Amino acid sequence: MTDDDGISQERLPDHDPADPAGLQHQQQDDESTVSLKLEQLILDAPRKYTPYQAARTAGVPMELASRFWRAMGFPDIGQSRALTDADVIALRRLAGMVEAGLLSESMAIQVARSTGQTTARLAEWQMDTFLENLTQSLEPGLSRADVAYPLVQLLLPELEEFLVYVWRRQLAAVTGRVVQAADDAEITSGRLAVGFADLVGFTRLSRRLEEEELGELVETFESTCADLVAGHGGRLIKTLGDEILYVSDDPAVAAEIGLALVETLTKDDSMPALRVGMAFGTVTSRMGDVFGTTVNLASRLTSIAPKDAVLIDGEFAAALERERVVPPTAPPGEGGAEAAAAPTAPGGSGQAEAAPEYRFHLQPMWRRPVRGLGLVEPWLLARRLEHG
Repeated sequence: MTDDDGISQERLPDHDPADPAGLQHQQQDDESTVSLKLEQLILDAPRKYTPYQAARTAGVPMELASRFWRAMGFPDIGQSRALTDADVIALRRLAGMVEAGLLSESMAIQVARSTGQTTARLAEWQMDTFLENLTQSLEPGLSRADVAYPLVQLLLPELEEFLVYVWRRQLAAVTGRVVQAADDAEITSGRLAVGFADLVGFTRLSRRLEEEELGELVETFESTCADLVAGHGGRLIKTLGDEILYVSDDPAVAAEIGLALVETLTKDDSMPALRVGMAFGTVTSRMGDVFGTTVNLASRLTSIAPKDAVLIDGEFAAALERERVVPPTAPPGEGGAEAAAAPTAPGGSGQAEAAPEYRFHLQPMWRRPVRGLGLVEPWLLARRLEHG
């Protein structure tokens, strides 16, 4: 027989010889039908437009519509009729914000990209988790597809409401930090404490563990770290399986987080050793991530930190000293420990203030060259025994 282009094709048998009843083909057809039904359930609209028709209906140039679509993480689909009224509305909204001057075109592309990247990972995790956990004990004769539709039907409105709630809460928190930072020169300059926590020997460990065991270990690590970072007032930037990146406006908070991570995870016998590296300085924030020399330095310090220990840079040590949560690090002859031990009260009365209760202890380490960053003098951070 020939296809539409006149190219000869061999006619395939109606049934696989190993599957005389055609059950495999029927199952594939059924799963494809369920997939389309699930798509329509989730999108709440049938397929209606080609990309060109959607762009024209939205009043958006096709080139801009394609850029929005790719920025959200979706592949080019040619002229397949796969888009819905919701896609048209989304294009119209993005383009409308540009036309109204609320966003530049490049900013609108960034909004599409950041939203797409974040929600893609969220959607993948949610479906993997819910379908795996809720379909493990399927009744005989039921397939994954059989339970997927009613499960999504029940979960969809609840997940949607919860997503909007969390997004609004996060937006309120970020907006509050920005507004409060307007009068704080140190925060508006982009100075943050940046911390990395890394599992030691994870690559070797992953070769020995079964997939399920490895997944449980990563889940435990990420969830434990996320809870500790949030609970102490830090911000978790991202997780990378065997590593996390977090920040804080307050170096003392970041120090507390770093030590708490080590103290908590060392109590879990299933966990490898942990290394934490932290640095303090100017940071560039973009699309929920952080970049710059300070971030790079924190990463390098993590790689050279001893097992189950926290290593910080000189700027971080100086910031902790300014907050009076560590003893002065200057030598005694240079106005260090003795001078700080009994400071005078304001006004020069000579009456000594109460000595500060230092929470942490710093130990200088050997200066060493760090790739791309020159000579660095790291400090080992520990908790003072009376605060343990």
